[in-house]
Amino acid sequence: MTLQQLKYALTIADCGSMNEAAKTLFLSQPSLSETIRELETEIGFDLFVRSNRGILVTPEGEEFLGYARQVTEQFTLLTSRYIDKQVKEKFSVSMQHYTFAVKAFVETVKQAGMEQYEFAVHETTTYDVLENVKNFRSEIGVLYLNDFNEKVMNKIIREHGLEFIELFSCDTYVYLWSGHPLAKQEVISMEELDAYPCLSFDQGEHHSLYLAEEMKSTYDYKRLIKANDRATLLNLMIGLNAYTLCSGIICEELNGSDYMAIPLKETEKMRIGYVKRKGAKVSHIGEIYIEELKKYRENVM
Repeated sequence: MTLQQLKYALTIADCGSMNEAAKTLFLSQPSLSETIRELETEIGFDLFVRSNRGILVTPEGEEFLGYARQVTEQFTLLTSRYIDKQVKEKFSVSMQHYTFAVKAFVETVKQAGMEQYEFAVHETTTYDVLENVKNFRSEIGVLYLNDFNEKVMNKIIREHGLEFIELFSCDTYVYLWSGHPLAKQEVISMEELDAYPCLSFDQGEHHSLYLAEEMKSTYDYKRLIKANDRATLLNLMIGLNAYTLCSGIICEELNGSDYMAIPLKETEKMRIGYVKRKGAKVSHIGEIYIEELKKYRENVM
């Protein structure tokens, strides 16, 4: 069985006529018929039935041609990527729910352009950020370390064959909407926040205090709401006067001007950086993205 035989059989099925298929393939009809007979002899059943209305595919042939089509399509993809070099290069990044990391991705796409590259961005759980980089789904993963999670996170990072590169450190801020009762304060304490719901990103089945995206993960919150996307958290901030703890890096272009960050009295340092496969060279697009992330060093509040 050869790839050429599969292509011939698929052309006959698509044309519905041996004569039309021969014309399409620039072959003589006897030559095409002989090739198909050899294939049918090898696989042990007829692919086609000849009738007055032309060529009909047998039930066995339908199943066979389904597999044949998959094989030929995969071969086309392989030749396009590795021989013809026609498939776009890919760049993917995974991240905890950081607006600034999304903004950096936007700027990277603008610089690189969409003509030569295929891009992907995954805002997801901490565990999946690490898994995506480990399994080559993403080249870079953006997350943070602090004094509480560092030992556990570094162990997971090593076990995944990754390395963490710090970009900058920042204090802890309270992120809330501009109409919140505490929005006019210069500093907010954890005690003052007890009267309001705290918002946290749901880490799914891999939930752990060490994998939490928010600072103060061990604090005994009186009111806690979990959600799994940033848009929902922003809506809850307005609807319930809820808040979350963050880096203090505001990106009004994406989130709008209705939200603000106020220093937390019991601040802790966040060390924001990225993970990549250990020893792997960062791609050209990856370097652009990292440079865009570095720009936020100047915006650390």
